[in-house]
Amino acid sequence: MRDLMIYGTSLDPDQERRYAELFQQLDLNKDGRVDISELRTGLAACGLHRREAEEIVLESDINHDGLLDFDEFSQYLRAHEKRLRIMFHSLDHNNDGQIDVGEIQHSLHKLGVEVTMEQASRILQSMDRDGTMTIDWNEWRDHFLFNPFHNMQEIAHYWKHSHMFDIGEQLTVPDEFSEQERKSGLVWRQLVAGAMAGAVSRTGTAPLDRLKVFLQVHGATSRGINLWTGLRGMVHEGGVFSLWRGNGINVLKIAPESAIKFMAYEQIKWLIRGSKEGGNLRVQERFIAGSLAGATAQTIIYPMEVLKTRLTLRKTGQYSGMADCARQILKTEGVKAFYRGYLPNTMGIIPYAGIDLAVYETLKNAWLQRYCVESADPGVLVLLGCGTISSTCGQLASYPLALIRTRMQAQAISEDKPKLTMVGQFKYIISHEGVLGLYRGITPNFLKVIPAVSISYVVYEHMKKVLGVGY
Repeated sequence: MRDLMIYGTSLDPDQERRYAELFQQLDLNKDGRVDISELRTGLAACGLHRREAEEIVLESDINHDGLLDFDEFSQYLRAHEKRLRIMFHSLDHNNDGQIDVGEIQHSLHKLGVEVTMEQASRILQSMDRDGTMTIDWNEWRDHFLFNPFHNMQEIAHYWKHSHMFDIGEQLTVPDEFSEQERKSGLVWRQLVAGAMAGAVSRTGTAPLDRLKVFLQVHGATSRGINLWTGLRGMVHEGGVFSLWRGNGINVLKIAPESAIKFMAYEQIKWLIRGSKEGGNLRVQERFIAGSLAGATAQTIIYPMEVLKTRLTLRKTGQYSGMADCARQILKTEGVKAFYRGYLPNTMGIIPYAGIDLAVYETLKNAWLQRYCVESADPGVLVLLGCGTISSTCGQLASYPLALIRTRMQAQAISEDKPKLTMVGQFKYIISHEGVLGLYRGITPNFLKVIPAVSISYVVYEHMKKVLGVGY
C-alpha cells in the first residue's frame, strides 16, 4: 500500500482505506478522478446540495483543473477531519469522548443561539446512528465529512437554519434571530431577500390573482367564465398590461407588512416569554405570536388591501393611479371604506395559519419517519412540497372568509349588489349562489400556488447569495 504524504504526515492504513473507498464511490466513471458532476451526484445521495460540492472542489483542487485526483481528495479530507476533531473536542466538555444533549445546548448557548432540550435532542438524533443518544467521534466525523464547515459558528448557523426548526410558517410566523445575527445585519438582509422574492412571485402570478378577484366579486354573473375566457376578456377590455392591474400596490405593501410583522412579533414574543431567561418559543407559542403579529400588520396596512382590490377591478380610465384611487374613495365613501372587510380578513388568519402549520408538520414528520430515519432535514424539494400542500389546505379552509372580505372591499363598485355586513354577505351568497359560491375563483388561486412557491424559492435563494446571507 502506498504511503501517501499529506502536510508532512502519512495517512494511517485505516484512513487511506476509508478515503480510497469514498473516492471509488464518487468516481462513477472509474477514470481515477472525480469531477464536479460526480461529486454533486454523490453528495445528493447524502442529502447535501450542489453548493457543498462547489465549495469542496474550490478548496481542494490544488492544480485548478476542475478535477480531484486521489491525492487532492485525501488532502482535503485529512485537513477537514482535523478541523472537525477540534470542533468535536470543543463540544465534549467533560472529555469522555462523547457529546450529549446538554453539551450541544451549552455550546450553542455560548455562541448566542438559544435552543430547548427538545431541539438539542433533535440535533443529536440527526447524527446518532447507534441510538445511544450520544455522539462519538466516528459519528460526528461521518456526519460532517462532506459539509465544508470551518468552525463551530458555521455549524451552529447550519443547525439553526437547516429546517430542523422549520414549522411551515411561510408568512405566518417570522424567523427567530439571535442578538448576534441582529447586530451582523442578517435580519434586514433576510427581510430584503424575502421582499424581493415576494415581489417577483406576485408579479409572475398577477394575472391569475386578478382573475381570482374578478370571479370572487362578480359571483353569479361570472358563471360560464373559465380561466381562458376570463383572461381573454380582461385583455380585450384593457390590453395585455391590464392583467397586472393592482399588482403595483400588491408589491408595494410587502416591505411595510414584513417590517411591521417582524417588529410586532419580537414585541409579542417578549411578552409571551416574560421573565424566562433566553430560549426560543415553543411551536404553539410561535404560532400565537405569529398570528397576532400578522393581525397587527394587517390592521396597519389594511387600507392598502382595499386599494389593491379596487385597482385590480378598475376599468380602463377609472383611476389615474393609487393616489387618485385613494382620493376618490375618501371623497365619496369616507374613511370607513378603507376598513371594509377587515373582520373576515382578521378572522381568516387563524384557520389559515393553524391548518397550514398542522398539515405542514404532519407531512414533514411522516416523510422523516418513513424516508429519512438518520436525518432531521428532509431536503428542499420535500419541504417545498409540504409547504405547497399545507398552504393549499390552509387556503381551502379560509377561502370563504377571503371571498367575503373581497366582496366587502369592492361593494362601492358593485352597484347591483346590496351593501351587506359579513354575516349578510354570507347569507346572500348561500341563498343566491349556493355553497359553491363561497369558493368562486378558487381554481386560479390554486393554480398560482406552485408557480408562486417555486418563483419565491428561486429568487429568495439568489437574493441570499447576492446579499451574503449564507446558510
